[in-house]
Amino acid sequence: MSVQELYDEWMEQDLPPYLIEDLINIKSSKKDITERFYQSLSFGTGGMRGILGAGTNRMNIYTIRLVAEGLAQYIIANEQNTSKKDVVIAYDTRHFSLEFACETARVLGKHGIYSYVYRDPRPTPQLSFTIRELNACAGVMITASHNSRHYNGFKVYGKDGAQMMPQSANEIISYMDNVINLFSIEAAEISDLEASGLFTWLSDDLDTAYLNQLSRLKNISSDKCDLNIVYTPLHGAGLLPIKEGLRQFGFEKVSVVEEQVLPDGDFPTLTFPNPEENSAFEKAIELGNNIGAELLLASDPDADRLGVAVRNKDNYDLLNGNQLGALLIDYILSTKKDMGSLPDNGIIFKTIVTSELGAKIASYYQVKTESTLPGFKYIARNIEKYKNSGEYTYLFGYEESCGYLIEPFSRDKDAVQAALKVAEMAAVYSKQGCSLLDRLEKLYRQFGYHQEALLSQTFEGKDGQENLKNVLEGLRADLPSTFGNISVICIEDYLTGKGTLKDGTEYQLTLPQEDVIKFILEDESWITIRPSGTEPKCKFYIGVVDEYKNAALEKLENLKQDLLRRFDI
Repeated sequence: MSVQELYDEWMEQDLPPYLIEDLINIKSSKKDITERFYQSLSFGTGGMRGILGAGTNRMNIYTIRLVAEGLAQYIIANEQNTSKKDVVIAYDTRHFSLEFACETARVLGKHGIYSYVYRDPRPTPQLSFTIRELNACAGVMITASHNSRHYNGFKVYGKDGAQMMPQSANEIISYMDNVINLFSIEAAEISDLEASGLFTWLSDDLDTAYLNQLSRLKNISSDKCDLNIVYTPLHGAGLLPIKEGLRQFGFEKVSVVEEQVLPDGDFPTLTFPNPEENSAFEKAIELGNNIGAELLLASDPDADRLGVAVRNKDNYDLLNGNQLGALLIDYILSTKKDMGSLPDNGIIFKTIVTSELGAKIASYYQVKTESTLPGFKYIARNIEKYKNSGEYTYLFGYEESCGYLIEPFSRDKDAVQAALKVAEMAAVYSKQGCSLLDRLEKLYRQFGYHQEALLSQTFEGKDGQENLKNVLEGLRADLPSTFGNISVICIEDYLTGKGTLKDGTEYQLTLPQEDVIKFILEDESWITIRPSGTEPKCKFYIGVVDEYKNAALEKLENLKQDLLRRFDI
């Protein structure tokens, strides 16, 4: 069908009034109709994410039904020997999140699959924990993480509590592709499902179980901590577990940003609900200055990412994901060493776009580091692999994008765990007369000043997707031999699975296939280029290191300017 025919077909359906209004508003715009209908919303390796609205390329109850149908068929095919096929469903505070969660359960229920649904918004890591706690077949999280208010999404989890790997995701996609008519997908009524036991609202017992697991993270002996903390959930789902977790850890001076407490999918006090951004901390900084807080914490809407800012004289410095990850590795490993509980076969995980500082710190403690592709599902897969083999003991995993996992009772990045451990770490160092910034400076002096940057180029719409494809194809057709006048000594292309040294020697990469290219330069600098898995962007990651801070910053700026010129960012 043409985009106009698809539009006309949608207009003929008995749609909810808000979707009809949406279609009427774009009736005279060929461009808008094309954007809504030129493709079906793509289902990636982690799930589906898109702008809310009517159309095949938008998030709505019909595209939700499509992916739920694919998931149902996948469970039926892969869980034939399971007596009870069940799925845990959670959601954050975005628009239509509860509606999409119930719509998912309606489709699953039509296939005789049980759904366990949270009554209120819950963090993504709590969903991961609950899947494992209930021994469910799968899980669904309705969220668009830190995207703007216009987005929502559908993330799929396996029975191990981790996001599904590409092979499983491709199988779900194949079932979705078999659906000829989007409006033919059947969905049961919630009342009928409840009556038959196929739909169950989850009880508060699961909150208690998650909080009990969080208490295992506590290493400080004192019942009371004097550290003055400001926390903001950024209108999201992190308030209950983080606030209660901090109380359990003994933190009595915790102030919450009241303007950002209420769940609100409009995120009215924010440009973007992303704790990686300085703008997300404006309200927290204002409150912190008023009460003299030493530490500011912010979780994103589904509470899988944590942002941290530390008082520096009269201001607050926002730590990036690489810096906080390095601090947590140092604190966790040094604490275990002091307690005599650091295993001989310890391992940490990071991604190939994450700083090498954490790996150097781990090496100092004689702990192995293993790098994965971007995406926490790859870290989760390795946790399970080594748990089963016993070859290594998991100690920590992280991504540069403010995602951390300390204890693997959940299998996705966990802002709740990270918030409690960061508060504990800051309290311990405060008693020693230093701040997190002081400790970070000490690490830089010991292991080198590692500096990183992220540039991104946005490719919206149909034309944008074609242009994004051309960027990577053009890069592969003419691979640079230098960046910023620094020679490239190695190129790792994860799409072809091959690494190539400067002299032409090739070697096989061991990580899964993905559209990522990494350039390693002769001075230990590196550049990685990849399309985003969650946004219409191409991302350019840069990492440098030097014995001196100013020299490292100069290197970083040099490479940034090269990329800005080369790719017209």
